Amino acid sequence: MEFLLQPETYISLITLTFLEIVLGIDNIIFISIITDRLPEENQKRIRTIGLLLALVMRIILLSLITVIIQLKEPLFTISEFEFSVRDLILVAGGLFLLAKSVSEIHEKIEGSHEQKTSKKTNTVTSIILQIIVLDIVFSFDSILTAVGLSNHLSIMITAVIIAMFVMIYFVEMISRFIKKHPTLQVLALSFLILIGFMLVIDGFHFEVPKGYIYFALFFSVMVEFINMKIR
Repeated sequence: MEFLLQPETYISLITLTFLEIVLGIDNIIFISIITDRLPEENQKRIRTIGLLLALVMRIILLSLITVIIQLKEPLFTISEFEFSVRDLILVAGGLFLLAKSVSEIHEKIEGSHEQKTSKKTNTVTSIILQIIVLDIVFSFDSILTAVGLSNHLSIMITAVIIAMFVMIYFVEMISRFIKKHPTLQVLALSFLILIGFMLVIDGFHFEVPKGYIYFALFFSVMVEFINMKIR
């Protein structure tokens, strides 16, 4: 337990917690948008359940960290691309996120005549299943970041727990804000399309620094805030 007396331990904990919150933004946006079609009385409960599932998923993956690292070993090769289990999960998750985001934008543009059919498919169970699928995909980035910043499992789990409870606290405010401004909903869905595309090309080993993605989101949100102020 000597590592608890070292200042580097707490620096890595603070840094890791902050990064986990940043990496969880896409998770919050997805959960906020996908639960928007549920009855009002169910939305808060399902959002909390979704984030708690993400927390459980991250803790499970952290406890299986040696297995996660092995998932990066190549399974097969197509042309010059070597695919591992991790790559297949990223590609599948990216394609799912692309399809879901595009369909959400399509339904918003088409309007109310498609809402009758969408209500049949947007049950609590189906939405929780969709959240679980994306939680698994988003957790890989989170776990690999944690491993790169700390060697102590207890520090990684503590950072993930703190970050997740911060997100649970803010998810309702973010959801209400996005719901209140339709243009922000489209912007958020566009951001999810970008994330889905990045997951797919990451699965093909084309790595783009995530700082560029989050800066693009920040810049777009600032422009939208200016537009809202002008309106």
